Amino acid sequence: MKFDLKATAKEKIIIVAHRGAAGGNIPCNTLSAYEIAIRHGADMVEIDVNKSADDTLFILHPKMEPIHLNYNGCIRDMTDEEISKLRYVNYDRTPTEHGLCTLDEALKLMKGRCYINIDKFWDYPIEISKALRKHDMMDQVIIKTPPKKNFLEIIEEYAYEIPYLPVIGSVDNGVHEYIKSLNINYVGAELVFGKESDEIAQDSYLEKLHNDNKLIWANSILYNYKVPLAGGHSDDISLSDDPDKGWGWLVNKGFDIIQTDWPLALNLYLEQTGKKYKKK
Repeated sequence: MKFDLKATAKEKIIIVAHRGAAGGNIPCNTLSAYEIAIRHGADMVEIDVNKSADDTLFILHPKMEPIHLNYNGCIRDMTDEEISKLRYVNYDRTPTEHGLCTLDEALKLMKGRCYINIDKFWDYPIEISKALRKHDMMDQVIIKTPPKKNFLEIIEEYAYEIPYLPVIGSVDNGVHEYIKSLNINYVGAELVFGKESDEIAQDSYLEKLHNDNKLIWANSILYNYKVPLAGGHSDDISLSDDPDKGWGWLVNKGFDIIQTDWPLALNLYLEQTGKKYKKK
């Protein structure tokens, strides 16, 4: 299967499952969460890469050991054997059967099935790039970073061919034009805006990106209700109030990619409203 993010975006809204599809006794960032996300209609799965003391790449959001594992330590200080004994906990802080998976295991599971957004790429660019080349999955992976000079230099050196999106917050500050000049496979931008009035949420800016053949990514996920990531058009309002106010607004605004914690619900909404596939 040939992966081409822009070609996929021309056909339909791309659904990104944030850390997979988790709930009940199935924690996020596990192989089961990734499998469920794909079955629920996710076109892309976001994963977080970490590392053990033995230099093995594992999947776990940095500094989340106390929350996800009920462990007051850091896996970067642990051997692979020690990590193998850890178990994720569920929402009630009860241990589950799920242990940490490696990046290799995640790549094997998702190869040929969906796009993968590897978060924290900048922490281990050499190791992750080697893993992607080993699995022949360079076209299947998406990388995002804040548009900091040191991050962009890492992308240019180790991953210039991998589809890349800068994370732009509130105002552009020349980011778009600058990245266009770099030796980077710049395919689009993740836009993080707290208010609809922010510069990057204006139709004129979105049209500018689209006119330059760039995709636009929005986050309906919500870490903190006090810090909206898409002007309040979130999973929360979509599920507890009206999906037209959340997901529907983002689609109507022209966003090509939506990251959600609820891929099945978003997929059903898009299908039922006829918004999933783009009219040609």
